[in-house]
Amino acid sequence: MVRDATHPWAGGKRAETHSAPATARRGSRPAIETGNHPGYDVKMRLTKLTVTIALGCALLPGADEKDTRKGDERLADAASLFSEIMATPDRSIPQGLLDKSECVVLVPGLKKGAFVFGGKYGKGFAVCRRRDADGWGPPAAIRIEGGSFGLQIGFSSSDVVLLVMNERGMKRLEQDHFTIGGEATAAAGPVGRDATAQTDVLMMAEILSWSRSRGAFAGVSLDGSTLRTDLDENTALYGKRWTTGQILQSGAPIPPAAQHLLDLLGKFSPRRTK
Repeated sequence: MVRDATHPWAGGKRAETHSAPATARRGSRPAIETGNHPGYDVKMRLTKLTVTIALGCALLPGADEKDTRKGDERLADAASLFSEIMATPDRSIPQGLLDKSECVVLVPGLKKGAFVFGGKYGKGFAVCRRRDADGWGPPAAIRIEGGSFGLQIGFSSSDVVLLVMNERGMKRLEQDHFTIGGEATAAAGPVGRDATAQTDVLMMAEILSWSRSRGAFAGVSLDGSTLRTDLDENTALYGKRWTTGQILQSGAPIPPAAQHLLDLLGKFSPRRTK
């Protein structure tokens, strides 16, 4: 084999070769001095900023967590509302009516506002008695909405309690939505320890309603208001987009935040009477 004198390994050892500087090579890019190159610094700063924002977002509570927390707080408010109303027998829901009811609906903080056009909006929970045993079943999240028109102005907030008195009313409640006083017959409920419910209106009503505003508790008409399933709240509670009917019929596990409310309902009315 004949070695080429120009080959780098000619003569048995590597020949000394000298390549042209990198900057002199045709078509090559100049080397980047990363220590003080302005483009490199900008990219690094943007990378650090992106990582910082991503970490910050990861540490913030997500939407699901916020929804769950709000739902838990609303359940606690519903329990407080029921406990405070029943703590004064002379100004509470009559015990006989509570014991005959199929379901209880609690809406803490129903908002009303009007400036010619009026409206109401509130979120709460419906709880029905278990069909196969004594006690109360899992709560279903609901919303109450309504509007009006006329010479009116002002804003207010009140707590609302509904009793669903019979099977017809319970069937209404299991729908995705219905109109109180329209699709479901309703009446303002009486107040007090010895209040009777023997009038035709009260005996025929599917739903009885009360309101507490500024400490005063009284029967109130909610005719024209719509009661509907709150799918988002149910999703936060159960992890599934269940309707009111699906929850009331499912025997779903009780959310921990709802246990206090169910304990109170069981304390004041452990079983339904005829």
